[in-house]
Amino acid sequence: MIRISTLASSVQPSATLAAGAKARVLKAQGVTVYDFSLGEPDFNTPRHICAAAEKAMAAGQTHYTPAGGTAELKKAVAAWYDRTYGFKCGPENVLVSNGAKHSIHNALAATVGPGDEVIIPTPYWVSYSDLVQMTGATPVLVPTTLAARFKMTPAQLKAAITPKTRLLMLNSPSNPTGTVYTRDELLALVDEFVKHTDAAILSDEIYENLCYGDATPTCVVTLRPELRDRVITVSGASKSYAMTGWRIGWAVAPAHLVKAMDGIQSQETSCPSSVSQAAMVVALESPESAVCIEAMRTEFAARRELTYDTLATIPGLKFDRADGAFYAFFEVSDYFGNAFNGTVVTDSMSFCTACLEQAHVNLVPGAAFGNEGFARMSFATDRATITAGLSRLKDWLATGK
Repeated sequence: MIRISTLASSVQPSATLAAGAKARVLKAQGVTVYDFSLGEPDFNTPRHICAAAEKAMAAGQTHYTPAGGTAELKKAVAAWYDRTYGFKCGPENVLVSNGAKHSIHNALAATVGPGDEVIIPTPYWVSYSDLVQMTGATPVLVPTTLAARFKMTPAQLKAAITPKTRLLMLNSPSNPTGTVYTRDELLALVDEFVKHTDAAILSDEIYENLCYGDATPTCVVTLRPELRDRVITVSGASKSYAMTGWRIGWAVAPAHLVKAMDGIQSQETSCPSSVSQAAMVVALESPESAVCIEAMRTEFAARRELTYDTLATIPGLKFDRADGAFYAFFEVSDYFGNAFNGTVVTDSMSFCTACLEQAHVNLVPGAAFGNEGFARMSFATDRATITAGLSRLKDWLATGK
């Protein structure tokens, strides 16, 4: 028998993808499943972006590109940051990867290793801790609470810093909570961090175009001029442009670090998809994209209101309304100890498993995000599904004894 490596044995499968796979099994059996597990927009990629891909294929742009992305796309990414945030950088500061997750992996692989520590506020996106551990570094988890709107304080950050700290990971708007830090809150965190360590900051800003109400995104590298040498900014196509399957993400960082990440990526994947890169240039440069993004954001905002207004009618659930992304993260611990059709729920995993198997409502357990007692629901689906699924959830919870 072929032996499995220590690395492979230690990595946990993505909880969100695993939840989606379970739902697909039930659907294949003819069961109607209300699947709120995956963080994937249900919109199709805008037509003008698809047309750009077709044009690229017809023109023969189907070959290898430079490992870190085409010059055209790097230039387009840099120009977008200048237009959007007034942050001036060049193509030498941009690395294009196979999705933002790949960008995060590249950044971690190029900056940390055994003996190093990476600070991560919890709840966190399911892949953060495993990606850190794959480098041999140690995640240092900083718990936040519902009462604090899942925001880490400067005092908590200071307490987590040690001589081994090499990186701080931030995510605003956040997955799974939808938390959006204000500019002043991020400035306070950054100032506290740079006061006590020379470590870097990885800012995952993949949901930056999906903010609601008075919330606005902040590009962390713009908070202080000196941060351009300390911050790695990650974003990509998946969430804002409904391009999850196109696998295009990017990191913006100091040129020497981009060069190091480029070397790693060249050995791992050779290059991102040539066709996807050509389409992404148009996605970033076309005025039509802004119209499409705003139309999707407006619909997500309506779904957000529907989701939270409905959750508010279900006894025992506690939550804070998300200011960004497309998730509801709600506390379900009031139901722990209850039996549902003979199955006793004891934690978030058993809660979500029973909910899927009995109510056919698919949620992701909070434990997967480093926060036991909660469940995450994605409202990146149509309103009819949200209404019917939450009605089913409410009825099922009422059967608990």
